[in-house]
Amino acid sequence: MGSQKHSSLGSEEWNPWEGDEKNEQIASQQRYETNLQLLKNIKSQQEPTALRVQIWGKAAVGLYLWQHILEGLLEPADMTAQWREGSIKAGKTLFSFITGAAVVPGYFSVEADNVVLVLNGREEAKITYATQWLHYAQTLIQTHKLQHVAVLLLGNEQCNNEWIQPYLKGHGGFVELLFIIYDSPWVNKDDIFQWPLGVATYRNFPVVEPTWSMLRTPRSYLCNFLGTVYKNSSRETLMEVLKQDELDKLCWITAREQWQPQETNESFKNYQDALLQSDLTLCPVGVNTECYRIYEACSYGSVPVVEDVMTPAN
Repeated sequence: MGSQKHSSLGSEEWNPWEGDEKNEQIASQQRYETNLQLLKNIKSQQEPTALRVQIWGKAAVGLYLWQHILEGLLEPADMTAQWREGSIKAGKTLFSFITGAAVVPGYFSVEADNVVLVLNGREEAKITYATQWLHYAQTLIQTHKLQHVAVLLLGNEQCNNEWIQPYLKGHGGFVELLFIIYDSPWVNKDDIFQWPLGVATYRNFPVVEPTWSMLRTPRSYLCNFLGTVYKNSSRETLMEVLKQDELDKLCWITAREQWQPQETNESFKNYQDALLQSDLTLCPVGVNTECYRIYEACSYGSVPVVEDVMTPAN
């Protein structure tokens, strides 16, 4: 009897259709989300356009705004194309986006009174290029071909961005709103706002669609760190702590001594797999506390662990 009872309980606990049921749950959720998005798009298209905003993407962070935040598409899809464009409607606002090497001042159609100019101000060469675009936008304002200009700026990692101040309206310039990446003492939530760094779009980091399995499936690793370990940095300390406490056996750790701007296909695939298969993603400080890794971890449902320090500015 004891054996029969045990067998009976075992058969009640076992569900031969569990896999099919889970797959159907996932499919149902995806159908629901797709239909909901379709309804939202239809409703948005039916509303009259009250505002047109053109986004000039002259820095890779513009792709994070367009593809990851606004969820807009670009044609052509090829990242190396000289000209890429797209449009999307949100409520009564029509956003259009242009980017690529062929987008140069004076050689494209200005199709809105309101422009968001996405610029890179990380280093001197980038600043020189950015100021050319600011001068072009200023000319359009002065000749009444534009009414309003906002700037989304990839700032300097040491928060040294004084070069753009003369262009701000609060300092006698024409830029009405500044969205700045990396923490800045200028942020006042009135006309200057902090903007997220986002994922490394320049390395083709994809738009990741969250799935049921991504959120529910147990992960193989406690944590991960794949990156450069700089001499005399907290990253060296992190590696020592992981080894001393034998946490490196529970985590996916791949360290290198030199930073690489571009990944190989294999290293990029390993990085994505590590994010997807880890509960936590360790984000030690680099030049700045904020890094792409924070947002890339979130994309794959891994919780970023950020070092609580303030990096020195100039």
